Amino acid sequence: MATSSALDTLIELATKETDEAAARLGRCMKAAEETEQKLALLMQYRDDYSARFQQNLTTGLTAMGYRNFQIFMDKLEQAISGQQLVVRDAHARVDRERSAWQASERKRMSYGTLANRALKAKQLAENKRDQKQTDEHAARQYLYKR
Repeated sequence: MATSSALDTLIELATKETDEAAARLGRCMKAAEETEQKLALLMQYRDDYSARFQQNLTTGLTAMGYRNFQIFMDKLEQAISGQQLVVRDAHARVDRERSAWQASERKRMSYGTLANRALKAKQLAENKRDQKQTDEHAARQYLYKR
């Protein structure tokens, strides 16, 4: 009985650990998705700004306007590069949390397997005991009938 109780405790703790790891993984996945959305917005803004610049070229553009465009585009490209690093880091965190969740899940499942084995062993022992009692009872009945 103590083994079963200890295994039940381990299973409960492993389940809690797995649930917490799954929650962390979910938060990291959401954060990674948000970083990807920000990157997509920056890239879309760059494309839109570049298209507007192309339209302005047809109507004429001052040297100062062209220089401002170049400066702004450089800053926008820096922001995109920085966001790409943030996205990469977010994906690395997702991978780490996924590995941690998988390890927790494997541990939980191994405890479950141990508990199932213990239960089967207990049932087998009970079946053997019951069979032995039945055999002894039948043997006594046979001896008394003689």
